[in-house]
Amino acid sequence: MFKKIFGAALLIVLLTVAIVQSMDHEEKEVSNDNLGGLKVGAKAPDFELKTLSGEKVSLSDYEGKKVMINFWATWCPPCKKEMPEMEKFHQKAGSDVVILAVNIDPENDVKGFVDEKGVTFPILLDQEEDLVNEQYQVMAMPTTFFVDKEGVIKNKFVGGMTLTQMESHMNKIK
Repeated sequence: MFKKIFGAALLIVLLTVAIVQSMDHEEKEVSNDNLGGLKVGAKAPDFELKTLSGEKVSLSDYEGKKVMINFWATWCPPCKKEMPEMEKFHQKAGSDVVILAVNIDPENDVKGFVDEKGVTFPILLDQEEDLVNEQYQVMAMPTTFFVDKEGVIKNKFVGGMTLTQMESHMNKIK
């Protein structure tokens, strides 16, 4: 009888642990080694892309500022969900923080998407065969790089982010 009770209790404990772990949505640091792509600590490759209005923008234009480079697409559900959070972050961020949102599907209605979401930060179009996307070795959408004032990648986040996560990652950068 004791063995049956002990066995049942052990099974309940193991099931509880499995359920709790599967429901754990706590943010985990991204292991760049497992995901491939540019690693934290690397110099962020400079690039030049056009905005929706045709203006040319380079990463080097923002030297001395903290930069959040976000790779996204109009068809990506986590990107759609994260865009209003990025706008809130943009509105709250100081003048030493810049968001560069690099769109990888410029053949779609990016302007319509941006207008619908009320986005006011720079949207860059990676039109030349995903050149910048390849430079940054992005493997999933969305992917965000946090770059310090010296142009060094300080963090990389794969997946949609909340306002709190954006603030947390940016606040870790000097």
